[in-house]
Amino acid sequence: MLNNQVLWKSLVAAPTKFPTLSAEVTTDVCVIGAGFTGLSAAIHLAEAGYTVTVLEAAEVGAGGSGRNVGLVNAGTWAQPDELNQYLGEKVGEKLTAALAEAPRLVFDLIDRLGIDAQDHRTGNLHMAHNAEGERDVEVRYAQLRRRGADVELLTGDKCHEYCGTRSIQKALLDRRAGTVNPYAYVTGLAQAAQKLPVNIYENSPVTGIVQQQQQQWCVQSKQGQVLADKVIIATNAYTEGEWTEILKTIYFVKYYQIATTPLSGPVADRILPYKNGSWDTRLALSSIRRDKDGRLLLGTVGDYQTNPAIYLRWANLMLQKYFPDLKPQGWQYQWSGQFGFTSDHIMRLFEPAPGIVAATAFNGRGITTGTLVGKAFADYLQADDPEKLPLPLVDLAGNKVAFRRARSLFYDCGITLYHAGQCLKIVA
Repeated sequence: MLNNQVLWKSLVAAPTKFPTLSAEVTTDVCVIGAGFTGLSAAIHLAEAGYTVTVLEAAEVGAGGSGRNVGLVNAGTWAQPDELNQYLGEKVGEKLTAALAEAPRLVFDLIDRLGIDAQDHRTGNLHMAHNAEGERDVEVRYAQLRRRGADVELLTGDKCHEYCGTRSIQKALLDRRAGTVNPYAYVTGLAQAAQKLPVNIYENSPVTGIVQQQQQQWCVQSKQGQVLADKVIIATNAYTEGEWTEILKTIYFVKYYQIATTPLSGPVADRILPYKNGSWDTRLALSSIRRDKDGRLLLGTVGDYQTNPAIYLRWANLMLQKYFPDLKPQGWQYQWSGQFGFTSDHIMRLFEPAPGIVAATAFNGRGITTGTLVGKAFADYLQADDPEKLPLPLVDLAGNKVAFRRARSLFYDCGITLYHAGQCLKIVA
C-alpha cells in the first residue's frame, strides 16, 4: 500500500514534544524556525552562554528539515568557478571553503551531541546520465581537485560497483559527503538544544516583530510574546504570515520522493552497496539512496500532487532504467516538500534591521547550508563581525524575486511536462 506520508518519521522513535508559547518570555536571542538553521544557531549561542528561545510555527521537523532527501553535501549547485563569476573571486572562494567544511560540521555535531541520525559517511555520488553529464562531472572534478577536495572520478567497473547500475559510466564521488535521516537529525538537534537549555515552543507561529524601547525586539505569537535583544529568522521556504518580507526573495520549488518496501537479496545488495547518497545530471534530476532498513528511495523536482500518475510512472521508469535486474517492487511511502530557490543557486543573508538577521534560498542544500549558516549567525551576533559570515549581508529590497508565484507555477508545470516526456521517452 502506498502511503502519502513522510518515511523518515516512521524510522524515529516518538520525538520530544514542546509546549506552545502562552506567556511573555524574556531572552537574549529569539530564533524563529526550529529547522537545521534555527536549531544550529540556538545550540551554538546557548553553548556560548546566551539565553535562547525558539519559536516553531508547527512542530520540529514538519517543514523542509523533516522532508529532506538527507544528502549531506558540500558546496552549492553552482560549480566553484561559477560562484566566483557571480560573487567575485574573494567572496566565491570564501563560500566554497566554508561549504567544503559543512559536512564535517554536521557530523561533528551529531557525534558531539550524541544524535542517532542514522548517518553514513562514505561519500555521495554525482552520476553522469549521458555524454553532456559526463563533461559536467569532469569539470566539477577538476575544479574541486584544484581546491584540494577529497573527490574521485569513477569510471568503468568501479563506477558500476559504487552506483550499483551499468547505466552510469562516470560518476563523481565526493568523500566529504554522506547521508542522514533528516528528521532524526533535526529532532536530535532539538532534544540536544533543550538540554543546554534552550526554550523551544511548537505550534507558536509568529504574527509580528515590533521594536521596543532600548532596541529590544518583541516577537509576537497568538498567545504570547518573546522580548529579545536579537532575532534570527530561520524559516526560509516555510515562512508563514505577512510579518516579514523575506519570503519575497525566493520562489518555491517542490521536491517529490517515493520509497519502496525494504529490499534484500543479491540484486538489491548491489544497489549503492557503500550506502552513498546519489543524484544524476538530468535537467530534472533523480536522487537515489537507501534508508536504514534497505528501502530504495527515488526523488525528483516537481509537484506530484498536480498529476500523481505521471510521477508514479516516472518512478517505475527510473527504477527499470537504473536497476533492470530488480524485480518489480511495491512502493510504500511518497511525500513532497519545498525549498527556496534563486536563479543563481546562491543563498542570501540579510539584516533587515539592527539586531535581526535572516537567511533564504538554500536551493536544496538545507542540511549542510542550514547548519553552517546557523553557526555563522551565532558567531556574528556574538562578535558583530561580518567576517564571521560565509557571505556578505545584502539588501532585502534589492533581492526580491519578480513574479515569484508565477515562477513557481511555471517551474512546476514545466517539470511535470518534462517528466511526462520522460515517461513517453521523448526526453532522456
